[in-house]
Amino acid sequence: MHILVIEDDDKIREFVSKGLRQDGHDVDAAVSGNEGLALWESNRYDAVVLDIMLPEQSGLAILKHMRNTGDTTPVLILSAKSAVDDRVAGLECGADDYMSKPFSFSELAARIHAITRRTQTAQPKGKNATVLTVSDVSLDLLRRTVTRGDKKIDLQPREFALLELLMRNPNRPLTKTLILERIWDYSFDPQTNIVDVLVCRLRSKLDSGFDVKLIQTMRGVGYVFRTAE
Repeated sequence: MHILVIEDDDKIREFVSKGLRQDGHDVDAAVSGNEGLALWESNRYDAVVLDIMLPEQSGLAILKHMRNTGDTTPVLILSAKSAVDDRVAGLECGADDYMSKPFSFSELAARIHAITRRTQTAQPKGKNATVLTVSDVSLDLLRRTVTRGDKKIDLQPREFALLELLMRNPNRPLTKTLILERIWDYSFDPQTNIVDVLVCRLRSKLDSGFDVKLIQTMRGVGYVFRTAE
């Protein structure tokens, strides 16, 4: 894979870059926000390892800019900020994963593998296997597009992954723990509201302007995608 590492700490940048190269990856490295953004915009990457606190402009500013342009490259934030609020902020900006420093390289490598695997297109297993249609919602796994009725809905990568999970389990309540495991591949503090935030974002895009609200809350259980009557 071709991976971009944006990190201003020399030791960490070299440690991560060296480890990824030893694992067989092609790695570009940047020491500042502006340099990292320039590399990101001029090359195609399979994943990005991104620090938050960078010279010139922050990692979150870079991530917001790229997501606003429609770039869905998998991003793992690597930051000294470890509070739950910081994790939520990073994920809300469009990151696919968040790791706190200090960290182990083996875990970093595993998480990069997870976020790139998660964003790969599913292989067709039959007629229309790459298109999910439930009620008036259509989700195209190949084109990464979503429509409800005749309305196109733009989703960030995690929002898309959550909708796919819900649509594959219509009328089946999904717990917050299950959603955490399927969308993030590991568990957060069970008290975190990260699932609620993601569901709220998806619901505001999917149900806004429609009489039938498809994503419903089941108190004490989780969330369910209700098929329209």
